[in-house]
Amino acid sequence: MNNFFRLALCFILLSVNTYAQKAQKFNLQDFYKYDSDLEYTVDSIFNALNDRQKVAQMIITSGGEIGKSKATVQKLTTENAIGGVVFLKGHKQKHIEDIKALNTISSQNNTLPLLFSMDAEPSLFASRIKGAPNVGKTINIKTESQSDSIVDIINQELKTIGVHHNYAPVLDVSPNNEAIKSRSYGDDKEVVVRLANQFIKHTQEGDIIATAKHFPGHGLVKGDTHKQSVYIDGPLQEIDNYTKIIEDGVISIMIAHITIDNNEEYGTDGLPSSCSPKIVSGLLKEKMGFKGIIISDALNIMKAVTILDNAPLLASKAGCDLILMPQDEINTINSILAEINVNTSYKKQVMQSVKKIIRLKVCAGVISI
Repeated sequence: MNNFFRLALCFILLSVNTYAQKAQKFNLQDFYKYDSDLEYTVDSIFNALNDRQKVAQMIITSGGEIGKSKATVQKLTTENAIGGVVFLKGHKQKHIEDIKALNTISSQNNTLPLLFSMDAEPSLFASRIKGAPNVGKTINIKTESQSDSIVDIINQELKTIGVHHNYAPVLDVSPNNEAIKSRSYGDDKEVVVRLANQFIKHTQEGDIIATAKHFPGHGLVKGDTHKQSVYIDGPLQEIDNYTKIIEDGVISIMIAHITIDNNEEYGTDGLPSSCSPKIVSGLLKEKMGFKGIIISDALNIMKAVTILDNAPLLASKAGCDLILMPQDEINTINSILAEINVNTSYKKQVMQSVKKIIRLKVCAGVISI
């Protein structure tokens, strides 16, 4: 970051901190509300960044035992080349230490704090945070009160570590899919929606961002997108699962790498849904009216996207706000910058994504005000 922008951002963040002492304290319940003070705060931070710094806010790299090395993540943070980190498997104390070190780097460099996330759905919780309480499998959750008790444990552990964003819950119907298994609430659609919606509400009431996944539906397909291209053949049977979730205020939705065939309206022409404008912008944003944060599924190892040429750019052009785990973060930033320089409508879309991300950081307390 050059000296001008470093000083400008430092001034803005200081001004926000001072101003906020007299204003309301924002939280996740404010994310979808209009508030002039919140708009002012977001615009002020946004306007202090240059285009490269703005695009970097969209990039989520990986940490933890099976993520990128600690040195690599710290280097990306120092270079202001990421907006956040998803922590994969690891011991609780190690996660705490790594997040503290990254926060120190951001503070020393006067750059925007990072958004920390985790796949802390019940079935994956014990492996993501080694040493945390075992909350059992999602498939075994049967009541809203049971769900609330589990969410309380998960939220508390995430807050202790310093994580803001939970990539949970799964809305996929059926525990029989190879990739989903016990991560599903079962094969009864109404039960899945009811329990997932309760998980989302209680998570966000506890000031942790929830994420509904895997849009447009990974339960009633064969195969695992980690290993191969996976197809929805015909109608989107799980799409209605998201209607109530969106109406009730879920803040983020994750897009799966599922290709759609034999569907006149929503066929993806061989692309995974995460890279298809028809699905991300046409269906989720426009038809279903979702105004929150759209995040791609992981772009580093999924067979369905690693075979594509520059899948991270395609995911962004499709309408994803957060680009999860691209193989090369710097190349992804450069590709997006090159495209916005020649495509004015795409630049407008990217800037809207960045404003939403900054708004999320303010409402989630990532940017302390």
